[in-house]
Amino acid sequence: MTVMNRLADVYIRLVLSVGQHDGDYVDAYYGPAEIKARAEEEKLPLDRIRSRAQGALGELKTLNNSRMDDMVRLRHEYLVGQLQALIARVDMLGGRKMTFDEESLALYDAVAPTHGEDHFREIVERLGAKLPGKGTVPERYDAYKQEFIIPRERLDRVFTAAVAESRKRTKEKIVLPEDESFTVEYVTGKSWSAYNWYKGGCHSLIQMNTDLPIYIDRAVDLASHEGYPGHHAYNSLLETELVRKRGWREFSVYALFSPQSLIAEGTANFGIAMAFPGEERVRFERDALFPLAGLDPSKAAGYYAVHEMSLALAYAGNEAARRYLNGEIDREKAARWLVDYALFSPERAQQRTKFFDQYRSYVINYNLGQDMVKRYIESCGGTQEYPEVRWREFGKLISSPRLPSGLLGTTGRR
Repeated sequence: MTVMNRLADVYIRLVLSVGQHDGDYVDAYYGPAEIKARAEEEKLPLDRIRSRAQGALGELKTLNNSRMDDMVRLRHEYLVGQLQALIARVDMLGGRKMTFDEESLALYDAVAPTHGEDHFREIVERLGAKLPGKGTVPERYDAYKQEFIIPRERLDRVFTAAVAESRKRTKEKIVLPEDESFTVEYVTGKSWSAYNWYKGGCHSLIQMNTDLPIYIDRAVDLASHEGYPGHHAYNSLLETELVRKRGWREFSVYALFSPQSLIAEGTANFGIAMAFPGEERVRFERDALFPLAGLDPSKAAGYYAVHEMSLALAYAGNEAARRYLNGEIDREKAARWLVDYALFSPERAQQRTKFFDQYRSYVINYNLGQDMVKRYIESCGGTQEYPEVRWREFGKLISSPRLPSGLLGTTGRR
């Protein structure tokens, strides 16, 4: 066994050990049962986990990765970054306090930009000029969107059609494992809107939360983000390319609070526009999804014009989380911020603050991750004018162990 393979097994046991202290930490595990059994038997306390992680990290850092081929070097950098984040999470579980930005850097290898109220207020005012009715912009936005809710009894057929189309479009561009599959469940009582639970064997369980109304745009968003070419495709390709073909067992475990999540969420969000670029999305939804949902297809173009403008408010959620988790505002003020500047309904804003409680600075992985992935793909030549290059580079990214700092052309945080 090579040094890296041995340390990879140490890393797996440490991730599983942290999971005994943090129920959200292990997002997926489909590796050898004996490794999980050993971790469960040891029941390591946090200080022992930290000590072993420091030892493994120190040993990794003695390896000279300049002589490694590109993929092995990326593997080495990945293990270093993941262990650094594991140590930071252990410290947090042990009581260490960090600011929002310190935490996101320690866990996700990145810091989101900061925007003031004026930035979002200007966008909200511009969007408001496009909305009918009277009242505040959040009130008019919420009233406008009521017309585009997918009826609960039609939700499954709409989502099934969106998944089928996203899968077809992805398979035309990326070779997916022949045995890949997933099932869908509709759940309630969650702080998130949807979740992909990867089970191994190229199979996922996708859960969709039906606590709150689901708007028509979410069908394609979730089909692409959770399925193709998002989380399901990403995890299936990592299993096929890295675990099965290369024997890199560390990719059989997914530590949620780690740099891997910025890549996972960033590629999943960027993948939406990969599968449904520009007007192609509007045409598909107008011709296929709007009728299935019982909505008026003639209103699709207007809806997506408003929807496109609202995307400029993506970072408003980060600001609410940053201020809330830094103790600058309380829950009610965070929810109010989300209503005023992210244009959430009051109910959805309250749900989102529960997400902040549970997942904290994880929120940066969606918007900052998407922007970082976009810049990286375009820096490799994958601009909109060259869709084949765009898909090629995207496929390479979701099949490799690259860190967020690696998207920027750097080789580590410290």
